[in-house]
Amino acid sequence: MTQPTQDFILETRNLTKAFKGFTAVDDVNLNITRGHIHALIGPNGAGKTTVFNLLTKFLQPTSGQILFNGDDITKMEPAAIARKGVIRSFQISAVFPHLTVLENVRIALQRKEGNSFHFWKSEKILNRLNQRALELLDSVGLESFANTTTVDLSYGRKRALEIATTLAVEPELMLLDEPTQGMGHEDVGLVSDLIKKVSKDRTILMVEHNLHVVSKLADRITVLQRGAILTEGNYESVSADPRVREAYMGTAADEVEQEKAEEERKEQVAEVAS
Repeated sequence: MTQPTQDFILETRNLTKAFKGFTAVDDVNLNITRGHIHALIGPNGAGKTTVFNLLTKFLQPTSGQILFNGDDITKMEPAAIARKGVIRSFQISAVFPHLTVLENVRIALQRKEGNSFHFWKSEKILNRLNQRALELLDSVGLESFANTTTVDLSYGRKRALEIATTLAVEPELMLLDEPTQGMGHEDVGLVSDLIKKVSKDRTILMVEHNLHVVSKLADRITVLQRGAILTEGNYESVSADPRVREAYMGTAADEVEQEKAEEERKEQVAEVAS
């Protein structure tokens, strides 16, 4: 196996995808550091979802390379990519809304074992996986909901279950596509905390529109515009870039900064009071 450059778990080299003359992804060079939470942001139509589809091989690139742990995976099929440890959250989400939370995770565990087509035949096969399923549910705060029918979960807890089923196949690199989309404030906090928790000892690449979430979670941010990389860096450097403000952030970045300033003010008041 080729040794990875530095400690990049995932690299793209001149990654390009064109559709009948329209270039959706234009010469993108990503370097995802092992153990980091890396956010991909940009306005609608920037190419974020197309990049995700290329990385998980739901689309084939027009040109360029994709390297995972130093190995060229550009021509591999989606199932082979998943077996190597690159998992996109929706690939194995809780697709059985009328089964319990525990049953969904057990089925995901069976998929990892490779006997997913036999789970209806023997209840013993599934029961053998109960302990591991309960451990996974505990890791995402859902152990007390183990016997709840999935359809009855709140939206935020459904996303937590989706993350649990993703963890069941032991991903080395998790790709999360807008994990807090459509959530209320409480669920956003729940899922954000969960992402931070499960990032321990693994790498996460996420597309996320909520800049407050990005500012709290991301070690590094790549900004896409019209299919190309506009800039990269930590939140402070990216949010201060006038090109980024003009292209995407604008008022949203100001709101995040105001929230941070208010949090700092409250902390200072609390210190004085104590």
